[in-house]
Amino acid sequence: MNKISPNLEDAVADIRDGMVVMIGGFGGSGAPIELIHALVERYRKTGSPNALTVVNNNAGNGAIGIAAMIYAGMVARMICSFPRSSDPKAFTDKYLAGEIGLELVPQGTLAERIRAGGAGIPAFYTPTSYGTQVAEGKPVAEFDGRKYVQERWLKADVALVKAELADRKGNLTYHMAARNFSPLMATAAATTIAQARQIVEPGEIDPEHVITPGIFVDRIVEVPDPKQEEALLREGAQG
Repeated sequence: MNKISPNLEDAVADIRDGMVVMIGGFGGSGAPIELIHALVERYRKTGSPNALTVVNNNAGNGAIGIAAMIYAGMVARMICSFPRSSDPKAFTDKYLAGEIGLELVPQGTLAERIRAGGAGIPAFYTPTSYGTQVAEGKPVAEFDGRKYVQERWLKADVALVKAELADRKGNLTYHMAARNFSPLMATAAATTIAQARQIVEPGEIDPEHVITPGIFVDRIVEVPDPKQEEALLREGAQG
């Protein structure tokens, strides 16, 4: 099975209005910038996709990546842990204007909700957020004398991730901290699209090094020289 897409545009071509899109990355580490910008370019040409719900650790920085999606008007709602960043203007302006929604989720809870979505676990309990506004309206139960908040799984229509190596069957490795949320997101999405620095033949990746098995990956595209968000920000790049 060959899961290679010929280009970035083809890789994101079936993302539609109103979808839930998980995007890997911890800040700029592991952010699939090229896939994101291909999606932004498609929106500028066609007006689609829009009204997206984006799941990420943060809500964008500067005017690139997720921030470029927000500036373009593609994002209706963010589900994230850190809506503030070194330059959060894109999200802040839209949020204060009432043009984008926010679901704030503690970072560990966000990771576990995504993992639960991939594992088929519809809900779990955590002590995190108990007694705070984040827990308002959620079921609470007591276990061994301690209060726990019920959290629901998170699933997505599409996950966009950045890999280091891929083979044409979709097996992925990641570069150090770029791994972050991506393996979890790949399991929790109906369709996973990965950009990889290099695509190799099956068998060229040591099975012990595979982090995301190809069964969770639907499409891959090679990006030999991926851009780093922080470098683009220093250059003053616009998405």
